[in-house]
Amino acid sequence: MKQLSKIETIIYAIGGLMMALGTGLYAFFIKQDIACIVMLIGAIGFATIQMRQQYLGTNFAIRRLRRIMVIADIGFILAGLFMVEDVYGIIRPYAVNSIEGYTTYVNHNWVVILLIATVIEFYTIHRIDHLLKREQQSGT
Repeated sequence: MKQLSKIETIIYAIGGLMMALGTGLYAFFIKQDIACIVMLIGAIGFATIQMRQQYLGTNFAIRRLRRIMVIADIGFILAGLFMVEDVYGIIRPYAVNSIEGYTTYVNHNWVVILLIATVIEFYTIHRIDHLLKREQQSGT
């Protein structure tokens, strides 16, 4: 894997921290109007840097896992957007005709998206790490 620069590493780490902090604050009903924005900004920073990181090798499995990881990154950003929608109701007037339909449509769907993205992220990180170690052992 191509090494990240110092600035990219800082943005990546701060983005991940902001995602965790924003989600935790939101889940415990602490400043939800600010927490959702913190989570969204963190998700954008984290996902952007992770998408920029490149695999320069030829292993097809690692390349496939990197593409799957992009799905998790998109999921993190979508979860942040749905969290913002949950608080501010930006598309509420346009989404459905009744409040009950809107609640079914958007209410806390960010939790499901975040859970799926997290599972995909953990799986791909674990597999990529395993394959990179195996690649290094066979290469040296």
